[in-house]
Parts: sequence; structure tokens; C-alpha cells
Amino acid sequence: MCSDCGCGDPDVVPLEVQERILSDNDRTAAHNRAHFVEAGVLAINLMGSPGAGKTAVLEATARAAAGRLHLGAVSGDLATDNDARRLTAAGVPSASITTGSACHLDARLVHHALHDVAWRELDVFFIENVGNLVCPAVYDLGQAFNVVALSVTEGEDKPIKYPVMFRKADLVLLTKVDLLPYLGVSVAAIEDGLARVMPEPRMIQVSARTGEGIDAWLRWLEERRPPRPAAGARGHDHDHGHGHGHGHGHGHDHGHDHDHDHDHDHRREPGHHHHHHHHAGGHDHDG
Repeated sequence: MCSDCGCGDPDVVPLEVQERILSDNDRTAAHNRAHFVEAGVLAINLMGSPGAGKTAVLEATARAAAGRLHLGAVSGDLATDNDARRLTAAGVPSASITTGSACHLDARLVHHALHDVAWRELDVFFIENVGNLVCPAVYDLGQAFNVVALSVTEGEDKPIKYPVMFRKADLVLLTKVDLLPYLGVSVAAIEDGLARVMPEPRMIQVSARTGEGIDAWLRWLEERRPPRPAAGARGHDHDHGHGHGHGHGHGHDHGHDHDHDHDHDHRREPGHHHHHHHHAGGHDHDG
């Protein structure tokens, strides 16, 4: 559990402090969500364990989506920007969020990262969360849907061992299914576990290596895209340049000198460290 929020552990952070943190987070999440809806951008919170194949699935999604969808992303990790570099190399404009010790993204970090991506021009904006099957489930980021990547290499019992994550999932991507012939894993057992915890069980089997299931995943995204705004109604990006003027359409700006570690109410949660980076290339592909 991360030391700044406790992620539901009252022995780490007192309950009243945690409630305030979550309340502040929910306000910022609502702000993010309003922006996504207004711009007609489908925001997806992609969660899963380290090594579940989140980045590999997005790379495969980018290859299959060429000419169909414009994709972008922010990618959260504790210490590196490797995933954002991989996504940018795959044709998904991406910014990284380096959280330090925090085991999840929150709405404030996502809001700041929007300044580094031309997200209003996108069809789908992926928020690749920190690898973790516990903490990310607690925090609303302003997304439209939660998607959990679950690898066949993780075993059959993950849905019932981590029910909160899967209870909040709208879709599970069962990844690395090309490895099934080599594993003693039952897809039916995984489906049974999901049926026990997901309010509306939905799973798509995918392989980033072979492309299996990626088209079904793209159709799922296309079916959930919000309506496009009228021509000229998208406004302009979150841009904190020298003038610090917000393009939010709600009449406030930051004309004073400060760094980018700010929110609208200028409060900061303890323990978070985040850095945003643009990426022009680089690669570190795995299967």
C-alpha cells in the first residue's frame, strides 16, 4: 500500500484524511470527465498487474487502429518513462507520469498530464495506470470506462482474489492467449471467477503477438465513443505556457509565476512526485 493515501488502510492514513483525499480526487475527476465528454473523447482507464501486457496491447491496438481511430495516452509508472516511449514509438502520442512511491494514478496527476498531450484531437485517450491490481481501483480519474488487462500467466484465481478491481471493471482483456497451449490454465475457470465478481461480466481474449481479439477490442471501443462535438466546438488544449491561460471555458487563469505542480485549488497530496515528458521515439518491445 502506498504511504500517501493508504488505499483503504486506516492504519496508514486516518479515515477522515482518506475521505478528504478521495473527495478532492472525485472533484478533479468530475472536471476531467466534463472535458472528455465536451470534446467527444473516449477516456479509458487501463489497469492490470505489472507484466499483464497493458503496453503491448496498446501497441497492437495502435497497429490495428491505423486509419480507424486516433489514439493517445498517458502512462503511469513508479520510476521510468519506458511505457510512454514504447507507445509513442508505436504511433500513440503519449506522456509519462512518474509517481515515485505512489502505486496508482489519481485525477490530479491525469489532469496535469493533459497539458502534454493534444488530447482534444483524439478519438480514444488511454490512461495506462500503474501496474497494480489493488490501489488503482479506488481512484476515479474521469474515465468513461474501466478496462482490466489480465494475463493468462497470472493464473485462474485473480478475479476472486482481487474482487474490487474486477467489480469496477467494464471489460476484461484476457491477454497473452497465444500462450494457452503451453499453460495448464482454464479460460472457463477465469470466466467463472469474473461472473462471480463483475456486475456485467465481459471478457475479450487477445494476443498482442498474433493480433487475436484486437479487432473485437477495437469494435468495443468504437461502439462506446461519445458523440463528436459540432465543428469548432472542441476548444483548445490544456496549455500552461507562459501566459498560463486555461482553455477550459470557465473563465479562470493562472497569471502568476509558478511551476506545473498545481491544481485548481492549489492543494497537493503528500507523497506524490510526478513528471511529464514528451517522447519522440525509442522502443523496448516485449511479446
